Amino acid sequence: MRPRVFLDTSALIAGLVSPGRASNLILSLAEAEVITLVISEEVLIEPDCNLRARLPRAIPEYRRFLAACPIEKADPPDAAEVAAAAEIIHLKDAPILAAAMALRVDYLVTLDRRHFLDDPEVARRSGLRIGTPGDFLAWLRSQLER
Repeated sequence: MRPRVFLDTSALIAGLVSPGRASNLILSLAEAEVITLVISEEVLIEPDCNLRARLPRAIPEYRRFLAACPIEKADPPDAAEVAAAAEIIHLKDAPILAAAMALRVDYLVTLDRRHFLDDPEVARRSGLRIGTPGDFLAWLRSQLER
């Protein structure tokens, strides 16, 4: 079974605008169906707004990716799930954490150091593996070597 990987907005945007980098490799692995990319509706909507404001040249690549890549689209978490996640992480990031927790993904990939990566309690309390794109690729390599 393919690993199910949840990308947050930061990792998704980095993958779109950073060819040859770890985030971009994750998107390529998803397109090649080596992994299953899981993205919540919020994560799909937010990059469109951010790209329009900051990197309009990346919008065609984003749209191409969405059309080409098989993505498991997750429904938004309900209010109770978000409230439970808000006990673990900053309220702004609670919907992302709640969605990943509800979906029981194998890995949550983020570049958000402040709220996700620098606080090991987030991973421990959520029960999720959480790391950078590079951390995920190292984990994936170890899984494939088994």
